[in-house]
Amino acid sequence: MSLRIRIKKMLTRPLPGMIAGREVIIERPHRISRPEFIRIGDRTHIHRNAMIAPICEYAGVRFVPRIEIGSDCYIGPNLYLACIHRITIGDGSVLSEDVYINDSNHGLDPDAGLIMNQPLSHGGDVSIGKSCFLGLRSAIMPGVTLGDHCIVGIGSVVTTSFPAYSMVGGAPARLRKRYDPDRKDWV
Repeated sequence: MSLRIRIKKMLTRPLPGMIAGREVIIERPHRISRPEFIRIGDRTHIHRNAMIAPICEYAGVRFVPRIEIGSDCYIGPNLYLACIHRITIGDGSVLSEDVYINDSNHGLDPDAGLIMNQPLSHGGDVSIGKSCFLGLRSAIMPGVTLGDHCIVGIGSVVTTSFPAYSMVGGAPARLRKRYDPDRKDWV
């Protein structure tokens, strides 16, 4: 089999129903459900094994999810993204390998039966600004907003929001540095 045929089999165009711009690449294999709830800008590349799950119904509760991924984004292998309301990723953002993003929580009522049978609750929309970098195995939890140009360190668990030009790290993530545009340096 020629290299060109092998590459073509590995890559795919946007799925039917998905709203996507020009030159979008979504590598196979992937687990993308309900593409009609996903919007992707121009020249975005989603690497193999992405799981993108707009959840429309769970445990008898209906949702109207919306996932928006901007233009010129790079999304590394093994993304896990689940959404019951809204998740946005700004233009030019980079998500390293094994990034986790979710806007919901499982019901955890000990008196309500099995956890997997309890309704999901909306923990808050997730918004990742323009030109952000999410490091390897980082997790963005429900309700988090990251301003433009934020950097999230390797293995960080982001549970609170941070303004533009923040460098955060740890579990839970804390502010490590801020970019000072006047000094043109991270301080």
